[in-house]
Amino acid sequence: MDLEKINEYAQIATDKVIFYVPRIFLAGLILWVGFKIVKKIVELVGKALEKTGFSETLRPFLSSIVGVLLKGTVLFVIATVLGADLTGLFAILAAAAFAVGMALQGSLGNFASGILILTLKPFKVADWIQVEDKFGRVVEIGIFSTDVLTPGNKILIIPNSMITESVVTNYSEKGMIRLELEVTMPYEESFPKVRQVLEEALKEVSKILPEPVPEIGIVDFDSHNVQLIVRPYVLPDDFWEVTFSANKAIKKAFSAHDIKVAYSEGVEIGKIGE
Repeated sequence: MDLEKINEYAQIATDKVIFYVPRIFLAGLILWVGFKIVKKIVELVGKALEKTGFSETLRPFLSSIVGVLLKGTVLFVIATVLGADLTGLFAILAAAAFAVGMALQGSLGNFASGILILTLKPFKVADWIQVEDKFGRVVEIGIFSTDVLTPGNKILIIPNSMITESVVTNYSEKGMIRLELEVTMPYEESFPKVRQVLEEALKEVSKILPEPVPEIGIVDFDSHNVQLIVRPYVLPDDFWEVTFSANKAIKKAFSAHDIKVAYSEGVEIGKIGE
């Protein structure tokens, strides 16, 4: 290799060093200062979210999103300073985002619903809620699903999109819940008498709330009995305890006052045709 070629390569190397060293130094400075600023901004965002009443579940998640976006912005600035051509990278990221979005369409719906639940707060942890036919106490509100503990001690993992698309009954919002107890009485029995018996029986159940006064009325007539409904009010946490205690007290009162109900006793055998 002749001296001319060596000088040419040396000049190219020198030009590259002169071109890139300041840029690399500037990029390193931007990286160090930028990440410091991002950390401070994330801390301020976390404190602002706490002051505005965002839930403990949502605050770290939103703060992390802000951190990722700001750090991405810093890296984009650094790549620009270094003279990188990002056109192809943007095209790849856009295609990847579209593919991921299509693959995670259901999960993204649950994610968006989770953000709505945590922001709007239609219920909170420890509230008793009903979503369609699913009833229980909320034990955790997540980004993608909500965990509900049923009175039967089972955990229901309900997708958040199902909650936002359904009618949600929050029994804890008013601080009480109304029981729906079904009772029957024979046609020949006096309803005012039975109602008085039921009222006295409910007074024996200590956890039934005195206000509002329990509702007792006739709701239907079948072939054997008059159908009654008994609606006492209780605290949400006492739902099942009072249900069992009230039914026990009603049966005891019916027995003490000789109030009968119709039922089949023994085995009924019918004919079988050809």
